Amino acid sequence: MPKMKTSKTAAKRFKKTGTGKIRRLQQNRQHLFEKKPSTRTRRLDGMVDVHSGDIKKIKRLLGLR
Repeated sequence: MPKMKTSKTAAKRFKKTGTGKIRRLQQNRQHLFEKKPSTRTRRLDGMVDVHSGDIKKIKRLLGLR
């Protein structure tokens, strides 16, 4: 049976922590910052945990299962 390939698009979007959690960046933080309030962009800064319903699918894309 061939090896399972890692989805490179998923690898760029999700990171695995040392404890095994999957983290992601928040949306609405890529462009068009002039129209967004600074308070909103600061709130959207940083990483958040992936929703529990998506973890199984993302782990498969990353080749962790």
